[in-house]
Amino acid sequence: MTKAFHILTLIAALAGTSLAAQDDTTADTEAEAEQGSGIGGPLDLGTPDVAEAAPGAGSQTYIKETFGDWALQCLRVPEGQGEDVCQMYQLLREPGGSSVAEVSIFKLANGGRAVAGGTFVVPLETLLTQKLKVSVDGGQARSYDYSFCSATGCFARVGFTEEDIARFRAGAVAKVTLVPALAPDQQVTVDMSLTGFTAAYGEVSSLNQ
Repeated sequence: MTKAFHILTLIAALAGTSLAAQDDTTADTEAEAEQGSGIGGPLDLGTPDVAEAAPGAGSQTYIKETFGDWALQCLRVPEGQGEDVCQMYQLLREPGGSSVAEVSIFKLANGGRAVAGGTFVVPLETLLTQKLKVSVDGGQARSYDYSFCSATGCFARVGFTEEDIARFRAGAVAKVTLVPALAPDQQVTVDMSLTGFTAAYGEVSSLNQ
């Protein structure tokens, strides 16, 4: 069993949280550049086959440590099959406290343009033809395609470059924006706190080398 498979199993296990759709939506009046980075679409990080994940895989995950607003969630790997695999995790909530999305970030070691992978999980009631957008501290948004949906939500599997990671490290908060299918003329925006990002990314990088 390879480390890549363990990472996919971890993603599948951590995606088991049911997400509640946000009732109050926020219209974004800023004129964002629509071309995005193109990183989220062409980059193929592979689709986890949930059927291959061991039954009850969620029970094998645990929080190893927290860094600010980020949790270091790990998958307990069977003895003799290598070290536990970990990734950064944050549950994104609306101001009222309802969960809207989840994000996990993990280090890649393939030597390509993307140095880290990310998985965003959003509600099933999301309009998939409108890309997921992420901006840092009011900067230009980057757009990412959705990859697939399951019973738990819809997934955007994305790649982050060194420049993206540098923005996260230097930033205070990232805005994650999606469009509800039932209100295609509106947007839902939630905060992804970057408090503790640098420490959490450094730790996940050292563990998953």
